[in-house]
Amino acid sequence: MKVNFLTRIERKIEIKTSPKKIYDILNNDELETVWNIVVSESTTIATDKYSIKSTVGDFISTITERLENEKISYSMEGSAFSTMGYIMSPKGDGSEVTIWAEIEDEKQEKMLVKAAEILLEGLKKFVVFMEEGGNPDEFDKKKK
Repeated sequence: MKVNFLTRIERKIEIKTSPKKIYDILNNDELETVWNIVVSESTTIATDKYSIKSTVGDFISTITERLENEKISYSMEGSAFSTMGYIMSPKGDGSEVTIWAEIEDEKQEKMLVKAAEILLEGLKKFVVFMEEGGNPDEFDKKKK
């Protein structure tokens, strides 16, 4: 019997807002297509289970853990990430946000670390936009 070992990747970013505001964005499935650069469509299959159409392929995402204002985790079917999640913690006048993921193919590690960094940057850009009074309907996730 072959045992698959997962490789864990992790990246951090600081965002000038509360962990609660970040958690509220991540926990709002309607906002995922607004801020997440790779997600073009999200359809609810069941409670906490979503069919995702993305620029990197289609997959199923299931929320596996929520700890209000602290973390949210997902299992993924058909994605390069087997599991992933975000951890929010207060830091100074803002938050430190950690994205983590487990991947099966360690040859993809470098590319998927970059993808995780892009996700964090997109989240930060959206949070800053919202903190400045922006309307989610006017957010351009492709703008640099």
